[in-house]
Amino acid sequence: METADAEETRAPSWRGGFGRLWTAAIVSRFGDSLRIAALPLLAASLTDDPLLVALVTASGYLPWLLFGLLGGAIADRVDQRRAMWAVDLVRGLLIGVFALAVAFDRSSIAVLVALAFTLTTLQTLFDNAATALLPSLVEPAALGSANARLQTGQMLVSSFVATPAVPLLLAAGAAVPYAADAATYLVAAALVASLRTAPREREERPSGRTLRADIAEGLRILWRDRTLRGLCISATLCNIGVGGLIATLVLHVTGWLDAGETAYALCLSSYGVGSVVGGFCANRIGRRVGRLRSVLVAGALQIGPLVAIGLIRSVWAVVVGLVVFGFMGMVWNVNEVTLMQQRSPVAALGRISAAFRTLSLGGAPLGAMLAGAAAAAWGLNTPALLAAGLFVLSVVALIPALKPPVTAP
Repeated sequence: METADAEETRAPSWRGGFGRLWTAAIVSRFGDSLRIAALPLLAASLTDDPLLVALVTASGYLPWLLFGLLGGAIADRVDQRRAMWAVDLVRGLLIGVFALAVAFDRSSIAVLVALAFTLTTLQTLFDNAATALLPSLVEPAALGSANARLQTGQMLVSSFVATPAVPLLLAAGAAVPYAADAATYLVAAALVASLRTAPREREERPSGRTLRADIAEGLRILWRDRTLRGLCISATLCNIGVGGLIATLVLHVTGWLDAGETAYALCLSSYGVGSVVGGFCANRIGRRVGRLRSVLVAGALQIGPLVAIGLIRSVWAVVVGLVVFGFMGMVWNVNEVTLMQQRSPVAALGRISAAFRTLSLGGAPLGAMLAGAAAAAWGLNTPALLAAGLFVLSVVALIPALKPPVTAP
């Protein structure tokens, strides 16, 4: 069911709500990228135990598995705009205190783990509320374009502004990236707080209705919709593959290809380039091909680059493969999110978004473990081939969603 696609010809207006939300998202992603790049370096300076360093990263995934669905249920119950700016305000204060701890040499691995866990716990509410809020800020005909602009802007600022800035900020002081991150949260909170949105119509809830019942209802809605179900299963399979590929890419480049750190950085940059270019094209492809078909085609066209990466012993094969992979990945992401927003009931959008994110982010660490085991058993190029196999399964999982719904005679 893609009747909305034919009418999606408008671009969102930069004035008013969307412009402020876009700016808030870009500012916040800039700060997040600074922290995400700097935190592992700080952890490595505090301990030489690889397990403890990895624990800092893992603690940033765990809250999605524990609280992701809960965050979506809360996002459907509260004023999403207020929830977003309140969360950003709290995160800004937390990072500000942490920056002071780093400046006065009072940080520790335990503090880093607690910080990563707390920030991601708050993020489960923020991200689901943001996904549910966007359709109220733009016209339905501009929703695909709005998603493309948001995701492309975030990728641009993360890959080509924030990450290169980290060494410069660290040279000015170990606490500077975190102080900058705190400032971006406060700016984003002010921008979101200034949004003016119409009151959202809410369904009557039975008295005594629990969050657990709300979560179960959201999962039932997702499972009964063939398109949403197929997208969710497919995205989970893809993220298992992507998680494994990313976790072992450094071993693939420096070990199997016997290349250096510069080649590894080049490979990462090529993925960012492909993603940004894909972001500029994703909405146009979705309108012309159809949202669901564009997701399926993007998944199918990601299989070839993964096979090439796994079989061709050349850095340039990885570079070109990741450009194509990143391009098609952004086409997938933009159209998947747009489809989810179009097909989900407004009152359940936060919970359905939470289900997607929980399964997707839960797949990444699982993929990392599977890829590590596969690389140890069969070679450092195996994770790319494993990812290709998972993408084949993800495409197969989407095929039933293409069938037209059966109508009663």
